[in-house]
Amino acid sequence: MARIAGINLPAKKRIEVALTYVHGIGRSRAREVLARTGVNPNTKVMDLTEQEVTALRKEVEGFTVEGDLRRQVKGNIQRLIEIGCYRGVRHKAGLPVRGQKTRTNARTWKGPRPAKAGKRK
Repeated sequence: MARIAGINLPAKKRIEVALTYVHGIGRSRAREVLARTGVNPNTKVMDLTEQEVTALRKEVEGFTVEGDLRRQVKGNIQRLIEIGCYRGVRHKAGLPVRGQKTRTNARTWKGPRPAKAGKRK
């Protein structure tokens, strides 16, 4: 089992897909990392050699991933809240930030609908 950026990659998956388990690495960045290191994207994680794992680890260190990235995003949101801008107010209120309508949708942000009094099931 390969461990990259503090994440145990699933052994039976292709390395191109397994790298996306690291927060901050998507499909395109995974392809970019594999192209730079010369690792075949179709190789299963369990079939990687130690040299390939080391090369991948070194390449991923060049990006902001996992804890550092989460901390950076959280800090950015906290900054918006502190300066009191519109996006910060929306974050604080738990409402959509990017201009979506809230009359009908936005259930992910707003949570489950409140129970109505006197409603029969």
